[in-house]
Amino acid sequence: MTGTGVSGQGVYLVEGDKAWSLTALDGRVGTDLRAIIEGGVELDGLLARRGEVDAEPIASIKPGLPVAQPGKIICLGLNYADHIKEGGYDIPVYPALFMRCNTSMIPAGAPMVRPSCSEQLDYEAELMVIIGKGGKHIREEDALAHVFGYTIFNDGSVREYQRKTHQWTPGKNFDATGPVGPVVVTPDELPAGMEGLKIESRVGSEILQSASTSDMLWSVARTISTVSEFTTLEPGDYIAMGTPPGVGHAKKPPRWLRPGETVEIEIEGLGICANPIVAEEEIRATEAAE
Repeated sequence: MTGTGVSGQGVYLVEGDKAWSLTALDGRVGTDLRAIIEGGVELDGLLARRGEVDAEPIASIKPGLPVAQPGKIICLGLNYADHIKEGGYDIPVYPALFMRCNTSMIPAGAPMVRPSCSEQLDYEAELMVIIGKGGKHIREEDALAHVFGYTIFNDGSVREYQRKTHQWTPGKNFDATGPVGPVVVTPDELPAGMEGLKIESRVGSEILQSASTSDMLWSVARTISTVSEFTTLEPGDYIAMGTPPGVGHAKKPPRWLRPGETVEIEIEGLGICANPIVAEEEIRATEAAE
């Protein structure tokens, strides 16, 4: 994971409830995963040396973004059949793709901001793929070799603005609505393509979504191959894999996220991404008082 702990800002190796700063071992690691992803630092050697720095409680580390400035953040909008049906869409023959901007992204634990212009802030539990090896026209059978790791994403969506246009860009790109993290797990620790894992969103004891990654229409490998047909994937790019049914706008009445709540996204094998909901007006008032 990346974040700020006793050893400062950097990249941390996580095992159980403890973490070791790889940045403290070698300054070339930097403060996010980019140097490791791009192969600028030999990771296995660093892991072998972790005893040279003190372990820190993982609970004491404030998470950061896995890759602070990804070149591309590509998202699948419709990738679970039951979610497609609850939204009133037809099953697509080609994935519904859109992009998010960097200012919409926040790390796990940071406030997820409900904008002042709309109360319709929705949640979307999603698997996030981080590209390791780039490429163009990647074959599906080779695609998983291009994955550096997997993490958790909450594709926070302001539905009112998503529906103002046929393009979803406004509703998917409000500032501070896309939590990601806190940890990145490499593929060797997980089932191939993240098949068969539980994915869930909740607020407190209220379960909002609960499904399996096996329900995805486009697998990780198929998605990477499809995306690479039109764009060159680069190390550090993010690909979000879509959300299962149970989103707030489809509930009766709609279930929007409210200030004061904490939304959790959990994916088996990856942990929990938890973020408090804060009203934009509250943030502005706090900034004005400082």
